[in-house]
Amino acid sequence: MKTSVIVTTYNRPDALAAVLEGLLCQSDRDFEVIVTDDGSTSETKITVGRFQERDLLPLRHVWQDDQGFRDAAIRNQAVAPTTDYIIFIDGDCVPSYDFVRAHKRLAEPGYFGGGDRVLLSPGFTEQVNAKQIPIHLWDWQQWLGAWTRGEVNSLLPLIGLPNRSFRKWSSDRWEGIKTGNLYVWRRDLIRVNGLDEQYQGWGLEDSDLVIRLLHAGVKHKSARLAASVFHLWHKEQDRQRIPDNRRRLEGLLRFHNVRADVGLDRYGVA
Repeated sequence: MKTSVIVTTYNRPDALAAVLEGLLCQSDRDFEVIVTDDGSTSETKITVGRFQERDLLPLRHVWQDDQGFRDAAIRNQAVAPTTDYIIFIDGDCVPSYDFVRAHKRLAEPGYFGGGDRVLLSPGFTEQVNAKQIPIHLWDWQQWLGAWTRGEVNSLLPLIGLPNRSFRKWSSDRWEGIKTGNLYVWRRDLIRVNGLDEQYQGWGLEDSDLVIRLLHAGVKHKSARLAASVFHLWHKEQDRQRIPDNRRRLEGLLRFHNVRADVGLDRYGVA
């Protein structure tokens, strides 16, 4: 299956470089990378260009004007090209060495799933970015040392449990599943018309997507304790639009809509 890893970014070229370095070093390298850029300055384009010059993976850069937080729109634009299987990841979430392989092993028709993350402290994040520390290649002993020093919040996501039936125990779950670490079949994404671009500002557009997938009959198969990312610290996003987005989400839960009102069909994906 042709796999696309869609990386969303906005004006964090140092963090994006750490993420792309992690993707270049994956144990499974049979995938393309699409950097979806929500209006960053030219520094991000330069960063992506450096990785394109290395020519180690197919890598594209999709950019839109900066008109505020519009992650749903830029992700939808990246979905338009032909692919079979999509892995969403944020541009501040460094993938573990087996991240792509683990997501592929979980692939099953009729299912989507979210993975988990290890949170890095502000100080450790600064070190990783400044010194370009290859945390995607770290072993258990190194992570144990980081946890002992209080540089990460947990080691549990690194356990690496197998692909077994327990992963389907919460097949209707949507709470806590984020597009910062999410896999979905492209055909299922098309069924629900992608992400809903009516969500403006930070928050809940990923919950909306997951709920509509469930309404369409696509079930949740957890990628936790299998496909983990290392989340670089950042300041809390502006949450002014959360009340509006929450009302939209509550309406979705009441009326069981499946398709996004403003979604993939804007880009010729039917």
